[in-house]
Amino acid sequence: MSIADTVNEQMKTAMRAKDKERLAALRFIRAAIIEEQKTGKGDVTDDMIVALMRRMVKQRVDAAATYRQGEREDLAAKEEGEMKVIAEFLPQLADEATTRNWVDEAIAASGANSMREMGKAMGALMKAHKGEVDGKLARQLIQAALS
Repeated sequence: MSIADTVNEQMKTAMRAKDKERLAALRFIRAAIIEEQKTGKGDVTDDMIVALMRRMVKQRVDAAATYRQGEREDLAAKEEGEMKVIAEFLPQLADEATTRNWVDEAIAASGANSMREMGKAMGALMKAHKGEVDGKLARQLIQAALS
């Protein structure tokens, strides 16, 4: 079953359970998937949906931080609730130890040996493990290894 089908099924379940917060988040996900379909790129694959959902999670994190700065805990909590629902559909990213191993492999494969060549190592890592690695963590580990 595709992610889009799973979202639709969970929407039905949330409607039956009268879980308004979850239903709102699922409707938002479904709307984003439909918008992606309308772009004309053909069929929307699960990989495309995962990338879309990762962007959505990042937006929620940024929005929650902004609301907290403005002392709006109620809105920050709403954003975090939506983020949790979205995160349920995402595959888990690699932990730090696994990422560190992949970073070492990418540095060796790319031949990077200074900060100037960080892009080579990052490119090799993302090419090999796109969707499995947290980019922010990978960048930090590459910087530490090359400095």
